[in-house]
Amino acid sequence: MAGRTMTEQAFFILTALVGEPRHGYGIVGEVEELSEGRVRLKVGTLYGALDRLTGEGQVELDREEVEQGRLRRYYRITDSGRQAVAAEAARQAANARAAELRLGAWRAQGGTA
Repeated sequence: MAGRTMTEQAFFILTALVGEPRHGYGIVGEVEELSEGRVRLKVGTLYGALDRLTGEGQVELDREEVEQGRLRRYYRITDSGRQAVAAEAARQAANARAAELRLGAWRAQGGTA
């Protein structure tokens, strides 16, 4: 993802995988929780993003298990994925700091939010 801004979906998928490997529906639920409901992944969107992240070396297959006759694929974040999500978190924090500084100056001049 070097040189590109990470999508919000990719950011939350990678963040969801930081703690432990997860299967698709586990990722969907974790993303919804992490984003406080702002990001709700559809299964097709999730697997498209996972394919892209896998191709970029950010995510890899951890294992496959059969549960109730259905195959579950578990994914894990790679070192490259951890570095990418850390860089994106720092970028977002810097953007928020810049906005807060401007808003603080505006409020100090009598602006109201």
